[in-house]
Amino acid sequence: MLQRPDPLQLRELDAFDLDAYCTRIGYQGARSATLATLREVQWRHISSIPFENLASLAGQPVPLGLAALQAKLVHGRRGGYCFEHNILFAAALQRLGFTVTGLAARVLWTAPPDWTGPRTHMLLRVDLPEGIHIADTGFGGTSPPGPLELAGDHPQATPIEPFRLVPQDDGWRLEVQLRGEWQPVYRFDLQPQQHVDYQVANWYVSTHPASRFVQALLVSRPADRRRQTLFNDELRWHDPGPEGTTGRRRLTSVRELRQALADIFGIEVPAVAGVDATLERILTPGAAAPVAEGPAAAAPGQPMPAP
Repeated sequence: MLQRPDPLQLRELDAFDLDAYCTRIGYQGARSATLATLREVQWRHISSIPFENLASLAGQPVPLGLAALQAKLVHGRRGGYCFEHNILFAAALQRLGFTVTGLAARVLWTAPPDWTGPRTHMLLRVDLPEGIHIADTGFGGTSPPGPLELAGDHPQATPIEPFRLVPQDDGWRLEVQLRGEWQPVYRFDLQPQQHVDYQVANWYVSTHPASRFVQALLVSRPADRRRQTLFNDELRWHDPGPEGTTGRRRLTSVRELRQALADIFGIEVPAVAGVDATLERILTPGAAAPVAEGPAAAAPGQPMPAP
């Protein structure tokens, strides 16, 4: 049975600067709660605001208040991970008039079949006249580029790869099609979550020694239909489709890392010694990613390595 929508309650929503957000993502369309608007805003969001974890990797706090998120992701030309992206996205959608419910997922990406991880990924339910849709701007290199109708087991086109939602037990499993094969991304149900629930999960993924977000640099942002990711010092790219190209390149200095973050991902890296020390650390073999407890996929929203 479908849960009734339970809108995400966000403090400071009335002070949210929708004009600045729309400018940040380059959106100039209608400000109405329609499926067409949702599709356009979601695509522009993931194409404009990068996924990145520089703060948690450097041991810095990751606040989830709207004022802090706007200062960082909108005005500061930075990015974030799932909680940051999807809370910001939810606020924008609510200001546009959408009914938005927060959800939580267990990550399956790269995990063994019998693995059960914690609910450490945030996604959104959006209720529309056309039906319930799932929206997510915060799963890194596998973020769905468009909203997905909550309907079972059929491919749904997006601006990049096809996705599908498969019924599983009392919930759903998100899958993405890569080179003709369906890969599990995460599983979720429709139990509503509130901001305080995300605060708890955010504390874990930004501070726990086993979290991938304190172990490795994870960055992504698509360019047109090309998936582009940075995993520590390895830059990867992949163009979907039968004629798509794939490549990777090793970055060998802090200067190269900073240049890639700025030129490819649009990140204004703070010019402080602590950040350079963090970037230097990931260039040191064996220093960036210590052995974690359980699979790395326990962390939410890891950028997708290019096939």
